[in-house]
Amino acid sequence: MHGHHRMLQTNTDPNAPMYYNGVYHLFYQYNPYGSVWGNIVWAHSVSTDLINWIPLEPGIYPSEVFDKYGTWSGSATILPNNKPIILYTGIVDAKNTQVQNYAIPANISDPFLRKWIKPDNNPLIVADVSINKTQFRDPTTCWLGQDGYWRTLIGSVWGKQGLAILYKSKNFMKWTKIQHPLHSVDGTGNWECPDFFPVLLHGTNGLDASYNKKNIKHALKVSLDVTRFEYYTVGIYDTKKDRYIPDKTSIDGWKGLRLDYGNYYASKSFYDPSKNRRIMWGWANESDTVNDDVKKGWAGIQTIPRKLWLDPSGKQLVQWPVEELETLREQKVQLSNRKLNKGDKIEVKGITPAQADVEVTFSFSSLDKAEPFDPNWDNLYAQDVCAIKGSTVQGGLGPFGLLTLASQNLEEYTPVFFRVFKAQDKYKVLMCSDASRSTLKNDKTMYKPSFAGYVDVDLTNKTLSLRSLIDHSVVESFGAGGKTCITSRVYPTLAIYDNAHLFVFNNGTETIKIKSLNAWTMGKPKMNWSFGHSSY
Repeated sequence: MHGHHRMLQTNTDPNAPMYYNGVYHLFYQYNPYGSVWGNIVWAHSVSTDLINWIPLEPGIYPSEVFDKYGTWSGSATILPNNKPIILYTGIVDAKNTQVQNYAIPANISDPFLRKWIKPDNNPLIVADVSINKTQFRDPTTCWLGQDGYWRTLIGSVWGKQGLAILYKSKNFMKWTKIQHPLHSVDGTGNWECPDFFPVLLHGTNGLDASYNKKNIKHALKVSLDVTRFEYYTVGIYDTKKDRYIPDKTSIDGWKGLRLDYGNYYASKSFYDPSKNRRIMWGWANESDTVNDDVKKGWAGIQTIPRKLWLDPSGKQLVQWPVEELETLREQKVQLSNRKLNKGDKIEVKGITPAQADVEVTFSFSSLDKAEPFDPNWDNLYAQDVCAIKGSTVQGGLGPFGLLTLASQNLEEYTPVFFRVFKAQDKYKVLMCSDASRSTLKNDKTMYKPSFAGYVDVDLTNKTLSLRSLIDHSVVESFGAGGKTCITSRVYPTLAIYDNAHLFVFNNGTETIKIKSLNAWTMGKPKMNWSFGHSSY
């Protein structure tokens, strides 16, 4: 991906995350010179625990004829001889012509792999005449087929058809295009930052990209240049035909499932062999109009890394903050068996509400009061329904949830909540993270949507759970154990630092019980640094 959509961004998409010899690496698009996006370099940070990060000098930056005009996104692959290699997109001219290059560590025995070299046989992949060479970018992590060929995907577009173009290579140096794309969809527009990986049918363990035995599905995620959000499908990778076929249960287009229904883009996952898990990194783009002056606490602007796996239903992915995050938990408060009648709100005291981790399970005694779901809403995004049915609109079963980053008298707050509807033959659970009342700043250009997604959850036991990670200007929320995730960027003016409050609320006629609530003050990482402000 690239950083010219919002000129103020100085650092964006996560690139080439990997685990190598005990160290986690994260590269990300960084602009040391402010808003001119031709200057983008790959900033580089390392960690041994995914929480405390050390910033290093940039790993990749424009320096050769094959990337003189820009070093855009890419991915890392660990070769069988335990050598890491990065494929990335280079911009070669002022017309934005894109090629695929590789870089390798200058010194494999440097534990941090500080220096990367770009050998003279670059570029490895150049667009042929059938490809739009100005929309040809973001190579994926490569996988090794049973036929002995490496494969990678590159995002592209033809007309309005999004494409995942497939290349293969025996030796990683000479690549040939497979005639048909791995997958393509009409009407989606350009595909950026594709991510393609196997997931186990059962359990939460992750798999290496090359894993292709029984009992797996594959997931394909694409970032949509046109809409600025991502979607994914779950399906089957037919290795004989080199085609990916989404399951019938996956909507394959703009209305498809999202990893995150909020400020979240250009995500990239990697396999972590040290804990047998797949980890997803995403970028929570700024929605403020000017650079924010409330310094962030513990998250950086990259979102919290999430462990990712296939839901037991086989229909969707599930994500949950990596367990290492829990090492930052400090003082804790608990509530249990508290009733919330319509209009009630209970303040959670004894923690720092501007920097907190909150886990809550709600229960209710009946589904009878669920409001009818208007069939016309089927054509809308969940976000549009949340805009109609916000937290202040009284309901039946819901709205209930948290009021995060709230000022004392609720002049500002970001509510994260559920509302249960009765559709024709089933219940529909809407989850919202509504930034529309998050700040008194009233700039017309500020993006303050009522982010929302539906939660595919069985309500037989009449409970719904929610976890929210609150960090000054970011609220990351996980509904029903991570089935639906929403990240909101917000910029309160009153609800900052010690003046922020946290409430649990109910605004529906059905009484809600706080079955259990645990909340923690979150500490800061030991080597805390802000992604946009490291000095080179």
